Amino acid sequence: MLGLPQKHNLNWMMFPRCSGILLHVTSLPGGHGVGDLGNSAHEFVAFLAESGQKLWQVLPLSPTGYGDSPYQCFSAFAGNPLFIDLKALHEQGLLSAKDLTNAPSFPEEQVEYDSVIAFKRELVRKAAHAFLVDGVRSDRRAFDTFCRNNSDWLDDYALFMACKRVYKDTAWVHWDAEIRQRDSAALKKWQNKLSFEAQVHKFAQFEFFRQWEKLKAHCTRLGISIMGDIPIYVAHDSADVWAHPELFRLDKQGKPNALAGVPPDYFSATGQLWGNPLYRWDTSATSGHRWWIDRVRASLKLFDLARLDHFRGFEAYWEIPADASTAAGGTWVKGPGAEFFQTLQTELKELPFIAENLGIITPNVEALRKQFGFPGMSLLQFAFGNDPQGPTFRPHNYSRELVAYTGGHDNDTTVGWWTSSGVGESTRTAEDIRKERDVARAYLGFQGEPVNWVFIRTVLASVANIAIIPLQDVIGLGSDARMNLPGTLTGNWKWRYKQKALTKEISEQLRKLTHLYDR
Repeated sequence: MLGLPQKHNLNWMMFPRCSGILLHVTSLPGGHGVGDLGNSAHEFVAFLAESGQKLWQVLPLSPTGYGDSPYQCFSAFAGNPLFIDLKALHEQGLLSAKDLTNAPSFPEEQVEYDSVIAFKRELVRKAAHAFLVDGVRSDRRAFDTFCRNNSDWLDDYALFMACKRVYKDTAWVHWDAEIRQRDSAALKKWQNKLSFEAQVHKFAQFEFFRQWEKLKAHCTRLGISIMGDIPIYVAHDSADVWAHPELFRLDKQGKPNALAGVPPDYFSATGQLWGNPLYRWDTSATSGHRWWIDRVRASLKLFDLARLDHFRGFEAYWEIPADASTAAGGTWVKGPGAEFFQTLQTELKELPFIAENLGIITPNVEALRKQFGFPGMSLLQFAFGNDPQGPTFRPHNYSRELVAYTGGHDNDTTVGWWTSSGVGESTRTAEDIRKERDVARAYLGFQGEPVNWVFIRTVLASVANIAIIPLQDVIGLGSDARMNLPGTLTGNWKWRYKQKALTKEISEQLRKLTHLYDR
């Protein structure tokens, strides 16, 4: 597997050159309106192997809440039930053929979340009923073992989701006080009242993890490692915050008294107000960062290595008043720093992290990253503008301990970046964009070649030990295939690629460049 030694003992100075593709599970074709862990996922893994790739990078896999964002989830531990392959449930006898043939007509290149959630949620519920009432005995034993082994987070998550159904999906701060505040007598009453409903959610988790383990084993057989993503923050409306309010900056009603985000930057003149609650790092430290240790350990069971989202927030984070309408009025506050990572390292031994160190990065942030040997990230799209940090993104300034990207999930596709006006999507002016393209053309020395392949060749040829390419750039898609536009609340995370988009010609071209540059 990519030369990864056992127990994630990553020596980045000696890490073998490799490359991979960034693609979230939702973007896979087939399935029932959204990518899942079934045939299309296994076919994509085969495409990676055939194309000489060694890494598959995914976004967070947790069940999405507000805005369908994988960075705003109902649990940091649970898997997304939307990713469950319904065909596998049919093969187990838990769904009928009619259940699948009666599926609505979903669009091929977009996820319509409302209709997909309504359809899949009911079929997973139906399968859960069949399993819980009359499941195969060996599967029931495996289910019981799964529930016991994951009870530290699964019990709270299942009850949380069951309560949300009772309260018609409203946020937990609007529930009745007794259950909102987790009164012990109320918890027991609701656990008894919603016992079967909670079991339904536990079944969905059991099936998600069973299907993921099968997919991960396929990756292992073909020499593909999976890079996951650990968001620094969790959603306020989550089982994590409801079950562990002491770890978060909340008022007596359970509402955040300070919010997460970032100051004005490339994407927004007023910054980004994410809305997540901030941590009580002092309380976390008193517990030995137990919740975080459990979270990272759970993530590393899913992934071989992980992108640590918003790494700079561990050194210092942007604190925004709870009543603010934008992020502009926030202030920098010291984060947990080295003590946090030392605690994780003592407990977990090895930390196979890639630090997402984009944005406003200070010498202290870089010192923290280097202290623990986490490679940083570089996006080629950021290399040619007037940002003072722009030169650090140019390949002649790369180090080997780096993960080089053409672009990321928050950026336009490379073709879109090159051909769209770009005005209104960032703080750049039309003149800035013209100059940026002139610099890019001069630096990269190309004329009429497809810009996506020029970018791919550039990051693959660089000295960076790891090169990652979003699948949209491999296929050569424009702005319609963009995954996310930071600062916007709707219309994101929807893109899917067409069933026959991954042609033999694309695979051969990617493999040829991968071999040419010793990846």
